[in-house]
Amino acid sequence: MFKLYQHFRNRARADTLPRQVQSTEQDSRIHVDLAHLQSLEASARQLQLLPRQKARSVLSGRHVSSLRGRGLNFEELREYLPTDDVRAIDWKVTARTGEPHVRVYSEERDRPALIVVDQRMSMFFGTRHAMKSVTAAEAAALAAFAILEQDDRVGGIVVTDTAVLCQRPQRNRRALTRLLTELARANQALHADAPVAEPTSLDQVLQAVANIARRDHLVLLISDFDVVGPATERLLSGIARHNDVILVPVVDPTGEAVPRTLVSAISDGDQQATLDTRSADTSAAMDQFNRQRRQVIHDWHLRYGLPVAQLSTGEDTLPQLQRLLGLMPHRARPGQERSAQD
Repeated sequence: MFKLYQHFRNRARADTLPRQVQSTEQDSRIHVDLAHLQSLEASARQLQLLPRQKARSVLSGRHVSSLRGRGLNFEELREYLPTDDVRAIDWKVTARTGEPHVRVYSEERDRPALIVVDQRMSMFFGTRHAMKSVTAAEAAALAAFAILEQDDRVGGIVVTDTAVLCQRPQRNRRALTRLLTELARANQALHADAPVAEPTSLDQVLQAVANIARRDHLVLLISDFDVVGPATERLLSGIARHNDVILVPVVDPTGEAVPRTLVSAISDGDQQATLDTRSADTSAAMDQFNRQRRQVIHDWHLRYGLPVAQLSTGEDTLPQLQRLLGLMPHRARPGQERSAQD
């Protein structure tokens, strides 16, 4: 039974959502459109994705120690002037020449960001508030608007089961609209009767990231991290070596704590089965599967110091991002495990 669950979970359909949600296909908890994503712009102004971060932010403290922010370019070494900051004095050159000298730097004009958003069939799953695909799309839009508001370039990669759609970082609203249009189109293509396809692996996705984010990018990976391949960790570590990577796992509450009274029909479009967690064997196997998925992300966090900002389909996306960034008090959610931070 669990093999069926593992197979279907990666291509789960809307049958798992409450019945009243299924009845309206255009419900924003199941699909998003361009207008909805664009409506998030005003809310995005409340977010700050680059240093400095508030003390309560998941990106603060040691988690942000590796985040580079905007870089500094060395401009010149010259004699000290009364208006110069004494902290800029180069003491070695000063000692060698006998005259105070300062190093002059200019701040890089911007910090390009690349937002990777997963819209594969494994994301078309949800048992509470929304589908994982919807939560991911909203998070991507909020992040994109927040970054553009900071006058940084923003680009994205929209991942489907059949394509990896890339847009290099740009600093203009028209480019962002194109990105959100592709995102909305990919989201609306997810349907219960959609043809079953072999999902795009994370290896393919990370290779596309590596081709764009060569150095000094902020990379947000918004995904359920399904289909980890043999080269996934090697590619991820290579990207993280030269860029700032933030992992944003999107989970359903059942992935945190499997309910022991769930009886639900699940389907991959070709086959259907009944998932009954009242069975001790089934619930134990599901717990193990979910635990292994979380462990992979936790291991990446420990080995490479990557910040983890976990999102749940159990509530609205914006307040979760606000809590993760320390913009509002934390509110514990039943069955939610704390994001890997220790």
